[in-house]
Amino acid sequence: MPKEARPSTGEQAKQHALAQLRQAILHGEMAPAQRLVEQELAEQFDVTRASIRAALIDLEAQGLVERIRNRGSRVRVVTVEEAVAITECRMALEGLCAAKAAVAASDEQLAELKELGAAMAKAVAGGEPMTYSELNQELHAKVREFSGQRTAVDLLERLNAQLVRHRFQLALRPGRPQHSLNEHLAMIEAITARDPQAAEAAVRAHLTSVIEALRD
Repeated sequence: MPKEARPSTGEQAKQHALAQLRQAILHGEMAPAQRLVEQELAEQFDVTRASIRAALIDLEAQGLVERIRNRGSRVRVVTVEEAVAITECRMALEGLCAAKAAVAASDEQLAELKELGAAMAKAVAGGEPMTYSELNQELHAKVREFSGQRTAVDLLERLNAQLVRHRFQLALRPGRPQHSLNEHLAMIEAITARDPQAAEAAVRAHLTSVIEALRD
């Protein structure tokens, strides 16, 4: 929205600030434990401090921001143990989505998954870990979308948002993309074979591997 057309107060201003802050956190532009100063953010996004404060309250509810008594807000730090607990929850929900996708996805959607798998293999072969990481996230998002399981999708979006720092760290760990590629290809193979049990098992195997990597 052009600056002159965007309101600086009210619900629209809060939603604008919320979207910008959330994107910055998810893209790693705001680091864990970074202080979030209301006045600075208000000036940056051209909204009122009240709009920023309301956006921060929403982000706190989403697990992305924490408010420290007498010290204001900061980007929430997710510990390794919290990341493991979140991934254990993901295991149940993403396994469900994979099983549903194996049954519900169209032939065209299954072809999309195969294309993503080929692109992921190319990124690994080319030594492009961040491209691989982005394709990895796209694959999981597609499986969730194709499952048609809206409740699981909503829960997973909230959980995954809290794992951004750990996701970046794993993507850059030497050898990790090569290891996870085979796990993702197994997921794609099971879903495209329309085998819900194998699809769920492949997701659980992959996320068990993620938990082991987090704990290393």
